[in-house]
Amino acid sequence: MTCSGTETRPVIALAMGDPAGISPELTARLIALDDVRTAARLVVIGDRRILDESAKAVGLTLDLPMATLEDFGTVSAERHVFIDLGHLDPADVQRGEATLAGGAFATTNFRTALELADRGKVEAVCFTPFNKKAMRYAYPGYDDEIRFVADVIGFKGKVREFNVLEKVWNARVTSHIPLKDVAAALSVDGILSEIELTINCLKNAGYDDPKIAVAGLNPHAGDGGSFGMEEIDIIEPAVEAAKACGFAVEGPFPADTVFLRALKDGFQAVMTMYHDQGQIAMKLMGFDKGVTMMGGLPFPLCTPAHGTAYDIAGKGIADVGASREALLLAARMARKAATVSAAA
Repeated sequence: MTCSGTETRPVIALAMGDPAGISPELTARLIALDDVRTAARLVVIGDRRILDESAKAVGLTLDLPMATLEDFGTVSAERHVFIDLGHLDPADVQRGEATLAGGAFATTNFRTALELADRGKVEAVCFTPFNKKAMRYAYPGYDDEIRFVADVIGFKGKVREFNVLEKVWNARVTSHIPLKDVAAALSVDGILSEIELTINCLKNAGYDDPKIAVAGLNPHAGDGGSFGMEEIDIIEPAVEAAKACGFAVEGPFPADTVFLRALKDGFQAVMTMYHDQGQIAMKLMGFDKGVTMMGGLPFPLCTPAHGTAYDIAGKGIADVGASREALLLAARMARKAATVSAAA
């Protein structure tokens, strides 16, 4: 499986996401991109009828061989292939609505991709956007992708969600919890652990000497204790502990300027204390380019940071930029992992 030159392309499972939104047309566009074809070989998982209908809507005719779960590695050594699970008739898609049928379609595709990665049949997994409401109809325990991955492959390690733009990553100490619970969830060991995971993920993505800017929790990073003591009692000690471990980390900085500082001073990532503290900044800087990456798994797992965009589904105007960036990031990380493994 090689492209031009001697570089080996990683094999990436691409699971089609929610059929009622823009996911099918994004999938079709991704398959047709030259730079994606150069970077990786895709094993696309879904229903061919859904894909072909969406390809037609965006003016594409896809040259995509069919394969099975057993033979996709031999059908074509050079081209993307499609595994047709044949599990959703386009007539049953209720465009713009979260449904059981849509959730079942997406969860089945995702589960299949994860199982391939868990068995070492593919080197990374990507997916076009899911709708969590639809996913819960099909899988009631579906809190988020991290929980689903752990359930499917039995992974017991630590996984964290990163948001990625070209110039800066956002890592966070807490994620999908109520804002009122954030302060109590912070600890020196917890922040240090997140910093270590972030450093490792940045290195896996090709950053040799990554630097992290750490945000405070309170306004003005507590202003010396005037607006809260978390910076003094927890965040500063965690930063000092990280420095003692040899990590390039600075902070805590006020959250309202930390991203400006990161871009100006060359930090590769910002560590925020809670979900929206970083998400708002990242989506303002690059909503159509942002990538969500799940760090800590045995394989790269990436998806665009935006959602299913039910309001423009079927119009053929969805921007493929973030999905493209997700696949290219997964390919870089898979190649890096292969290089490290070969050198070990």
